[in-house]
Amino acid sequence: MYIYNVTINIQEDIHEEWLLWMKNEHIPEMLDTKKFSKALMTKVLVNEEMGGITYSVQYTADSKELLESYKAENAADLRAKTKRFEGKFVAFRTELEIVSEQ
Repeated sequence: MYIYNVTINIQEDIHEEWLLWMKNEHIPEMLDTKKFSKALMTKVLVNEEMGGITYSVQYTADSKELLESYKAENAADLRAKTKRFEGKFVAFRTELEIVSEQ
C-alpha cells in the first residue's frame, strides 16, 4: 500500500473556509477518483515560524499503479480547484510506501 501525503500550511484568515472546503468538497472529490481507499486528515501540532496552521492529509492507495494513475489523470484538475485560496497556502506532497503495519 502507498500513502500520498499532502502537507498544507494555510493562513489563519482563510483557515475556517479552507477547512470546510477540504472536508466537504476536496477530500470527497479525491476519494471519488476511486484511486484512494481512504483519507486521514491531521492537524500538525508544531507551531511554524512562518505562522499559519498546518495539516497533513494522507490518502491511501492500494497500489503504485493507482497512485500513478491519480497523478496522470486527476491531479492537475483537482489542484486547479485550489485557485480560490491562491497565495494563502503552501503545500508539499510526499509519496510513501507502507513497509510494516502492526
